Formats: sequence, structure tokens, C-alpha cells
Amino acid sequence: MSARGPGGGNGRGREGQGQGANRGPKQGRSKGQGRPPVDQQRGRRQRTGLGGDRVEGRQAVRELLLAGTRPVREVVVAAGQNQTGALAQVMELAAELRVPVKEVARSKFESMAVTEAPQGVIARTVALAEHDLEELARPADGHPPFLLVLDGVTDPGNVGAALRTAECAGVTGAVLGRHRSAHITPAAAKAAAGAIEHLPMAVVPGIPNALARLAELGVWTVGLDVAAPTTVYEMNVAEEAVALVVGSEGRGLSRLSRQRCDVVAAIPLSGRLSSLNAAAAVAVGCFEITRLRQSAEKQ
Repeated sequence: MSARGPGGGNGRGREGQGQGANRGPKQGRSKGQGRPPVDQQRGRRQRTGLGGDRVEGRQAVRELLLAGTRPVREVVVAAGQNQTGALAQVMELAAELRVPVKEVARSKFESMAVTEAPQGVIARTVALAEHDLEELARPADGHPPFLLVLDGVTDPGNVGAALRTAECAGVTGAVLGRHRSAHITPAAAKAAAGAIEHLPMAVVPGIPNALARLAELGVWTVGLDVAAPTTVYEMNVAEEAVALVVGSEGRGLSRLSRQRCDVVAAIPLSGRLSSLNAAAAVAVGCFEITRLRQSAEKQ
């Protein structure tokens, strides 16, 4: 599989096919090991840019209340709804947590909503806390980190759907670019269906530099690229600390991001279309890594 040698940065030249995926743990990537832990307050400090302070949709609001990871200021519901199912759970949780609930006329609610289908409920909360890249690169519950890096995905719906899939697949953290990338807008939060409450996220100035830093921290990076000579089904690094890197639908991975990935792999396509939706590509890549990890644990 196309890969890069150890060491990080631009000094890593391309090796022959099959080299990178068959190596053992990266001995040259322990640069970040042995360093004192990042201050927990620094790792979770509030910064502007990530968003998530407005959540719409029954599932997303229910998960927000269930998670209890951040204060909820208010829940707004449209009048005249049958309070059953997920909406009933939202109301019960809000009462239990003593979150103010405001019922407004349907017309007023629709004027307040940002997403196309808010399902009659909106929550106002504090913005999501950003995490540091170094924090995400640490083992989680004794297991190697499994990260998702979104390289220039600008559609909020795709970002949210990707985060929902990633959380279901066991991803332990996500990395977004500060610029030219969608963050956690109301549309992204709704599509994520609660995943943002459970998936720590880092926002970085540039994805290529973040990939270089992950290399220093001992994390393998696997980029999805339709033109790659090998496939995701040939990965041999999934059991290590790993980050799946997915680009936008239009241009895929950026040139620098592709160059800095240790492994570049394709998802084989059999139809007439030339590429997958970014969120669908995340699903295939994430669950293949999860399958490989689970298979290794059973051996």
C-alpha cells in the first residue's frame, strides 16, 4: 500500500507499494510520548468557531439533555403537537433537569427555526468545547485512538452525518479545519442526531499541519482517495492509533493533505458514478477500520 516512512513532516518520501501498511508500530513516532499531560482546562477551553449552541430536532435535543455534558438554557417547542415518543422524552428530561420550556405558536416557531425540519423542538445551549489535538491522540479507555479528520467538507449536513456515523463506528475524536470547513451549525447538529454530545472535536488552523502533528504523536493517517492504487480492504494499520482522513465531494483530499497521509486508499466502486458522498465514504472507511479492529481483538 502506498505509504510514507516514519518521522513526520515533508521529509517523508513515498515508498514502494505495500511498504507502509506492513510495518510494525512506528518506532520513530514517539516524539509526543512521555510528555506531561495537557492541562485539562486548556484541553476543553471554550473557543469561538466550533458552534453547537443551537440544536434542532427531537433526537438531537433528546441526546443533548441525556448526555448532560453542557448546560441547556432553554427548550422551545411548537404548540399543538402530540407529545409522544422522542418529544415526550424531551419534555420529561427538561422537567427533570429543570430546563425552562417555552411553548410558542407554530408560526412563530417556524420563523425561529433554522433547519428545514426542526420537528417542533429547538434547544439553546452553550457552545461545544474544543479539544486539543494532543488530547485526542491519547489512548481512550486503554485502546489506541481512532480519529476522523474532515478535510474541507463544507456541507453542514454531510459533516453532521459523518459525525453520527463516526460515533456509531467507535471513533474517539474528530478533527475539523478552522477555515473552509463547515462547523457545528444547527443543520450539522440535527444531522449528527446527538453524536456531537459524545464525540470530542478539535478545530485546527490547517489540516496538513494537523496531519504532520498526528504523525509526531504516533498516529497513522489513512486518506481516502478514489485514485489510490490500493483499497481500504487492504489496510494493515487499523489496529494502531489511526486517523481516517476524508476530503470534500468536489475535490477530495487537498494536495498537501494527500501528501502527508501515511496511507492513501480507495473505496472500490462498481457503478457508473465516479465518487461517493463524503458522509458515505466516512461510513465505509470507519466501519472497515472497526471491523479490522474487532477481528484483531478476537484473535
